[in-house]
Amino acid sequence: MVLCPECKIISILMKKKSDEGEVVSCTECGTDFEIVTTNPLELKTVGEGYEEDDDDEEESEDGDYS
Repeated sequence: MVLCPECKIISILMKKKSDEGEVVSCTECGTDFEIVTTNPLELKTVGEGYEEDDDDEEESEDGDYS
């Protein structure tokens, strides 16, 4: 079990051999995290930073079709 960066409760279940890129969830708050590195363990909230990229992509697509 691992400390959740969001709710600060030890509640993230991980397999013994979890891999980078794998998604794990907090059993308390339900937040999903991607494993960035396993040694040392670094978690990133799933979807973090992607919303802005998606909006920029849509705008450039609209401009391409003018």
